[in-house]
Amino acid sequence: MTTQLHVTHPAAHAPDGRAQDQAHPVQPRHRPARTLDTIDAAIAEVRAGRPIIVVDDEDRENEGDLIMAAELANPAWMGFIVRHTSGVICTPMTAARASALELPPMTAVNEDPKGTAYTVSCDAIEHTSTGISAADRARTVRVLAEARPRPQALSRPGHIFPLIAKDGGVRERPGHTEAGVELSRLAGLQPVSVIAELVHDDGSMMRLDALLAFGREHGLVTVSIEDLVAWLEAHDDGEADGGSTAGAGASASTSTAGARPAAPALPTPVLPAPDLPGTSLPTAPVPGTSLPEAAPGAPVALPSAHGRLRAQAWTVGGVEHLVISGETPAGAVPLVRLHSECLTGDVFSSHRCDCGEQLHVALRRIAAEGGTLVYLRDHEGRGIGLANKLAAYALQEQGIDTVDANRELGFADDARSYAAAAAILAALGLDRVRLLTNNPAKIAALTAHGIAVEAREPIEVPVRVENARYLETKRVRMHHSLTAGTDGTEAAGEAIGAAGAAGTAGAASTERTGPFDQAVPFDQEVPAEQPEPTERTEPDEHTVPTEQTEPFEQMERTDMDEQRRAG
Repeated sequence: MTTQLHVTHPAAHAPDGRAQDQAHPVQPRHRPARTLDTIDAAIAEVRAGRPIIVVDDEDRENEGDLIMAAELANPAWMGFIVRHTSGVICTPMTAARASALELPPMTAVNEDPKGTAYTVSCDAIEHTSTGISAADRARTVRVLAEARPRPQALSRPGHIFPLIAKDGGVRERPGHTEAGVELSRLAGLQPVSVIAELVHDDGSMMRLDALLAFGREHGLVTVSIEDLVAWLEAHDDGEADGGSTAGAGASASTSTAGARPAAPALPTPVLPAPDLPGTSLPTAPVPGTSLPEAAPGAPVALPSAHGRLRAQAWTVGGVEHLVISGETPAGAVPLVRLHSECLTGDVFSSHRCDCGEQLHVALRRIAAEGGTLVYLRDHEGRGIGLANKLAAYALQEQGIDTVDANRELGFADDARSYAAAAAILAALGLDRVRLLTNNPAKIAALTAHGIAVEAREPIEVPVRVENARYLETKRVRMHHSLTAGTDGTEAAGEAIGAAGAAGTAGAASTERTGPFDQAVPFDQEVPAEQPEPTERTEPDEHTVPTEQTEPFEQMERTDMDEQRRAG
């Protein structure tokens, strides 16, 4: 359901949304309708670690801010925010948190017409350089949003400008400061946000038309403070909760502004921090969630070691993705795999992860059963890129796990978005799927975007000494379903846990037991202490039958014979 924002126009506006001076008296105000997204969609995006656009009333500032949760800020999104805004990065928070962080007001007498409550500016001390880079500023705002405030972790002054929100939130003061705190709280996150004002290339402020166009261009949800106030009023059941704006972040004090609605259990397109309390999996599409445009390329035949497949490029948001498909039987719910690009695993057969092995297991199944694999090209390192993934590897070699390595580098636990995958599946007409995955975030993402996941098909590969701790982290901290093997037992999770503990101690066994005996990938090497038998009584179950490849070889020989006869 979309909402309609009725706005007033005290001045004429150019097509790009910028105000033009008028030499004549202001005429009676025209109040055209403008389509905005829903507050539910905004909360889901904030929880997913994506910025949204929040506009206020034209009778107030008549501006739009990019707003995102501070605890999920990363260098990529911070760079985007700096590039498209005034560059002044503010972090709204509660008065209690500002006090706990020892951030006093910037001035004893606030003369700002809108009452914007700046504190002294600050930078994070740890893991930063000058404080001005996108990575440094992302690090600083995450420190400001830590569950336990650490005033000793900040230097003052700095390049980030904290703001103190009113205890009563947007219902007391309908400003972007309060909206940022409200939205982070409603998303189940720490009530600290990042806000910055959107501007044109010439530095002038964006107005409503330009803000809506910017949101469409970049696929960002756009909402109004007016709608946020209405949403809060509609969801306020008159009972106080422990998550009030006044008490959140530093103490359990109760808001003096009255009852506050609790954070709703909403579905989320991405699960950025699965081990955080308050996150939830979807049961229905997120209202107001829209899909980006997906442009198809030419489909072609793809003869492969796994069988006859077809390939097609799809472009979404300027990024080229690849769809590999097999023939799905008529009437069957198609098997679908969303595979995140992993250069080291998919191409160079790295054993630090299970990506390459999962890719080939999925391709074998799709070739045999039919279905579709969407290869997502911007997902390297769970969305942080190749160089940052290798930097995370370096941190893992110092003893921390993959989740904490991402956080140390300033990234969310999982920075991927599956909107492109959902858009491609929708364009292919696949609105019901059997999803080949262990990852609940993928189910959440497709469900949020209106793709019905009718069944989850597990995809499991062997535990190796090199990736045992990685798989254990996925199981325990990211809630991947690695608890049942292909034989229906519950031994896989225990096997991962045992191998992870042994691997950490440097003495993991290479013996593979339980259900993983049935998940040997086609390119697996046999350990030296378990030499391959000189004779095989049965073919390896994952070896591609020769009759699958003979037709291609026969076609090649036929073509060569015809060329010789023609010559």
